[in-house]
Amino acid sequence: MIRVLLADDQSLVRAGFKALLDAQPDIAVAGEAADGEEAVRLVRELRPDVVLMDIRMPLLDGLAATRRITDEPGLDGVKVVMLTTFELDEYVFEAIRSGASGFLVKDTEPDELLRAVRAVVEGDALLSPGVTRRLIAEFAARSKEPAAADSLGELTEREREVMALVGIGLSNEEIARRLVVSPLTAKTHVSRTMVKLGARDRAQLVVLAYESGLVRPGWLG
Repeated sequence: MIRVLLADDQSLVRAGFKALLDAQPDIAVAGEAADGEEAVRLVRELRPDVVLMDIRMPLLDGLAATRRITDEPGLDGVKVVMLTTFELDEYVFEAIRSGASGFLVKDTEPDELLRAVRAVVEGDALLSPGVTRRLIAEFAARSKEPAAADSLGELTEREREVMALVGIGLSNEEIARRLVVSPLTAKTHVSRTMVKLGARDRAQLVVLAYESGLVRPGWLG
């Protein structure tokens, strides 16, 4: 059973998400929070698998709450998905760097929301359809001069290649076609790369790809 915490200051939004999620045989809403402080407290208390976190909330905004959650060692198994009204909200960019596993727009289709919750539990970065490359482009535009790539020393040449492809926004299936391997093999390479680099998920792998200089602005396509 996938346990979800809903964090949104709008009760109607929480009620809608709760009705949808609780209707699924493999998903249950473990709790609800109306502000960021309450969200952090409930995450510590309930240890949900996934937090659907609104960006703009009273007392403590979603971005600050996400940082607290992802920075706390005992909560490293909790995945945070940001909820936003606009696909390229400036706070989403910072949330990905802070450890959020991705984001969804609030008016996403119900099937997409359900797929998102299930996917993020499996360790996949979750972004609304069609947003991945634009988010990466936004990161590229704001990224600083890349650090030395010494941090990638543990990776094999194939793992570096796979990381670069993740960095330009390719899915496991697209990576498999590019490298002429099976999707399972591509997924295995991605998983091993994340483990070696200590990345929580694909979203952080993208950040590391840019910060290490493995991928540079202008490589999208």
